[in-house]
Amino acid sequence: MARKTFISYKYSEARELRDSIIESMGKDATYYTGETSDSPDMTDRTTDYIREKLKDMIYSTSVTIVVISPNMIKSQWIDWEIEYSLKQVKRGDFSSGTNGIVGVVKKYNGDYTWLRPRNNKFDGCSTLGTNEKYMYDILNKNRFNQEPKVYACENCKCVDMLVGSYISLINEEDFLNDPNFYIENAYEKSKHSKGYILSKKR
Repeated sequence: MARKTFISYKYSEARELRDSIIESMGKDATYYTGETSDSPDMTDRTTDYIREKLKDMIYSTSVTIVVISPNMIKSQWIDWEIEYSLKQVKRGDFSSGTNGIVGVVKKYNGDYTWLRPRNNKFDGCSTLGTNEKYMYDILNKNRFNQEPKVYACENCKCVDMLVGSYISLINEEDFLNDPNFYIENAYEKSKHSKGYILSKKR
């Protein structure tokens, strides 16, 4: 089932990936509410104006896709968009739900090791690490936050990449190959958010 989505990204380095994500969604992109290549330029608008427009875009969505790129944390908007996506916002008689959130890791210099180095455990298991310096605190705090934790491997205490964190990180190639699968995974976690310790503030 199609979900209303919003993409949070740093324009200067991720707009092409934004376009690829929208294209990969096919007919489900009808339910996408964020910026596109045809959106009006708001760089000369006031901060308050931009914030209100972003609120309107995010309010009715159920899943936020965050493009994780090397200079993402230099954006003045992405962490705010994530925070707003996680809030339950009341408008009149209606309240928005807490969005599911999925991080799409941008390929950089040919691979993903800039953010996701592979670690070899003492027991022979191989797991993906996360270089947290490239991500906002609100992203890091919503990783590995399943409660109670369910370990995919009891020996090395690693968790399943899709359910062990409220915000899963997916390589761009995997996401573009089957966006609906990962969007639906994020949505399902939002419907069972009591199974996670959520951090909703930046």
